[in-house]
Amino acid sequence: MTWIKTVPFDEADEKLRHALEAQRELYPVEYASPVQMSPDGETAGIVASHSLIPDALYHAFATFGALMSPDLPLTRRQHEMITTVVSVSNRCHY
Repeated sequence: MTWIKTVPFDEADEKLRHALEAQRELYPVEYASPVQMSPDGETAGIVASHSLIPDALYHAFATFGALMSPDLPLTRRQHEMITTVVSVSNRCHY
């Protein structure tokens, strides 16, 4: 859960709803369901933390979705290894 103000999905305006739905469409199937849901039960906490700026939300998470595309030559295992190494290098808790 984020510690900043977020906009619940059921209170989202059209622009935010479009950003949430459009970025979700780019995610690989195995990432379709968020692991840690926000209190509204509709979005992952990290996605909800961007809900005040729908354009940033879409571009940040659509980029992630494109980078994780199954059409790329890397396997999911390789993707996960790269993200793990980057997270450890950045001392990221995710």
